[in-house]
Amino acid sequence: MDFKEISPVQWTGEHVKEWLKENNHSKFSYLFCDQHAIDGKALLLLTESDLRSSSLGIQALGDLKRLSLSIRQLQLEHSNAIVQMGYDLSELFQFPKGTTGCYPLCSLRSIKERLISKDPSLSEILERTGSHFPSDSEVENHGLPPEIGKTLLSLFYLFVVTWITAFVMVVVHDRVPDMKKYPPLPDIFLDNVPTIPWAFSMCELTGTLLLIVWLGVLTFHKHRFILLRRFFCLSGTVFLLRCVTMLITSLSVPGTHLQCNPSVDEDWQRLFTEEMYTSLSRKIQRAYIIWRGAGMSIQGVRTCGDYMFSGHTVALTMLNFFITEYTPRHMYFVHTFTWMLNMFGIFFILAAHEHYSIDVFIAFYITSRLFLYYHTLANNRSLMMRDSNRTRIWFPLFSFFESSVDGIVPNEYESPMVPLGKLFSIVYQRVFHFIRDTHVQLLGTRVKNPDKKSD
Repeated sequence: MDFKEISPVQWTGEHVKEWLKENNHSKFSYLFCDQHAIDGKALLLLTESDLRSSSLGIQALGDLKRLSLSIRQLQLEHSNAIVQMGYDLSELFQFPKGTTGCYPLCSLRSIKERLISKDPSLSEILERTGSHFPSDSEVENHGLPPEIGKTLLSLFYLFVVTWITAFVMVVVHDRVPDMKKYPPLPDIFLDNVPTIPWAFSMCELTGTLLLIVWLGVLTFHKHRFILLRRFFCLSGTVFLLRCVTMLITSLSVPGTHLQCNPSVDEDWQRLFTEEMYTSLSRKIQRAYIIWRGAGMSIQGVRTCGDYMFSGHTVALTMLNFFITEYTPRHMYFVHTFTWMLNMFGIFFILAAHEHYSIDVFIAFYITSRLFLYYHTLANNRSLMMRDSNRTRIWFPLFSFFESSVDGIVPNEYESPMVPLGKLFSIVYQRVFHFIRDTHVQLLGTRVKNPDKKSD
């Protein structure tokens, strides 16, 4: 009987030889059928790892791949028979080690959909036999856990860095060179553009607008905790680097209009007295004023000496890059708007003569490069996994915060009520289980120690 007229499950060795000849693999007939006694059932269960085994000894990679493709097509065509034999189809479709992202799960799900479209009865058989294929929720959540604990830890990291930055700003303010002895350094932009007094306040307003847009993205983004974790980590790292550059070299004041003496602010005047300079507690109080006002002049903060590099440029650039990265590509208006705010904000900093041009340029370069390097590593796990030990040494924060994020974070959005509903459901279940367990324990105690009624 011709092998095409019967199911592969019933094939004998001779039928397998005919199938191999039909698919231009006749040179493997002796190896498969005579040497290893492969019949139809065994053929249906072969995987690529079986073909690579030393027992078969297939040397030519092209032969191996073509044979594997023919067997895979045979398995897809007769998947119903494989399931009825009691085998899990998902075990036959293997993926190479190191495969990242959703690919394995998504591929298995597409295979299931393809099989069921060819044979609708297969769906019931898969459920009855327990063959596992990923559900939609499994595919969506695979490799992208929120990890709220790590997000809180990254927030604490940024909190500590902002305090360090505020304290360093107090120190460098005390070390600013005397304006009478050290005039402003030559600068191409500052020497040719007159001072605009209100420009620095406009810069901070553009930063506030960018922050509002970023908060809107976080509110509706499905993977908001991953975004927050990355934002806190990158911002903290750049500002920590800024602390070093501010501290090691003190540049002269960029404009004669700047009053690098006690500020007009009442709290600043009260704390900026000569006898308090050497007091650590007073320095901490002054640092608190800077921290409380986020270093912004519109909040009454006035400092000098914190020039290399510009913290305002860091904030503008970081917000711009995060908004651009985590909004859909078709939102050209949003991307153009944020880039305009970023560029105008930088112009306002220079127009106010609050920073040298080199301060702004270095700030933009460091922030943008660090953002791009971080996301290049995060989006290409193979670069990180190639030498995980070296990655942990050179990028400890990245290795820790991104250890569970597998692949590119998709720009998916949901109502902010969805996570709140999930949180409420989790809290409700835990409270319900706690009350139920407590009630059961109380009943058990009463059964063991029943009350004795007096006569």
